Amino acid sequence: MVARLKKEYLKRIKPAMKKQFDYKNDMEIPCLDKIVINMGVGENATDSKKIQGAVADMTVISGQKPVVSKARKSIAAFKLRENVPIGCKVTLRGARMYEFLDRLITIAMPRIRDFRGVSEKSFDGNGNYAFGIKEQIIFPEINYDKVDSIRGMDIIICTTAANDEQAKALLKAFKMPFRNYQV
Repeated sequence: MVARLKKEYLKRIKPAMKKQFDYKNDMEIPCLDKIVINMGVGENATDSKKIQGAVADMTVISGQKPVVSKARKSIAAFKLRENVPIGCKVTLRGARMYEFLDRLITIAMPRIRDFRGVSEKSFDGNGNYAFGIKEQIIFPEINYDKVDSIRGMDIIICTTAANDEQAKALLKAFKMPFRNYQV
């Protein structure tokens, strides 16, 4: 079974992008490469149950078991020791990536309180887009009663676009809710 957004990309978005940017070859047309989700635990890193809670939440949200991130070196000011778990991350590709993006755009983002859209200025210059979410409870898969603490996450959408203009057009075609700045 092909993901809904993948079908939409192949039928509607890909031909529109080819026409808009006048690509000669189909392989030039930008597409989604991967989505990386990162969840840091913060000052609660000394408690192993906090890491387990973050891993459980990330597993439910992404449908894939995350990798636990560990501190590379000790920092006394942060009460951090080397090799202590400090967060988790997951890289989504293929069908899981399209399913996650679909749930993010159509279900999770509209559930954010006072949501006015995501910034158009968060591109990195190479066609990748990064933004943060303050609460993991916006995803319907998360049971609010079983959440031990509210955690935010960083989401990075990596594309094969050559520049930010092409990546922005691609994400707009996927109906990413950008807020409109008039500066």
